[in-house]
Amino acid sequence: MPVPQFGEPGLEGPYPDRPAAFAVIAHEGLIAVVEVDRRDRGLVVDLPGGGIDPGETAVEAAARECGEEAGLVVRVAARPFARADHFYLHNDDVVRNTRGQFFAATMTGEDPALKIEPDHHLRWIAPDEAVRRLDRDSHAWAVAVWLRLREREGTASSAP
Repeated sequence: MPVPQFGEPGLEGPYPDRPAAFAVIAHEGLIAVVEVDRRDRGLVVDLPGGGIDPGETAVEAAARECGEEAGLVVRVAARPFARADHFYLHNDDVVRNTRGQFFAATMTGEDPALKIEPDHHLRWIAPDEAVRRLDRDSHAWAVAVWLRLREREGTASSAP
């Protein structure tokens, strides 16, 4: 199945590929998002996650990023439930084609010592609100896919 491409390469390229991993974390009917102040756009909402570091697996990256951005300790599913690419301008003014893998994850605890990104703030919102509010179309699409998988499995209380 082809990987969908989101965003438009409207700025000067090239757009180098950047492998990334993101998590959809359900807890008590809500999902975790991070609110971030993006230059020239104000506060936006993203799924927790980010770039995969050299020598790191996508599962490890998703878990690490959840800690760094939100102070959450999570158990990440072994395989992504979706993949999507997204042309993206980061706050560092570098354009990339984020090659995202999206994982279901379960919160197993909180550890404020893990949080090292002071501009990211954890928020818990309803999944349908997340579909409307997430800044990146690829993230909104992934949450919609996640919701559909849950519905098809008939497991309203557990992740795919």
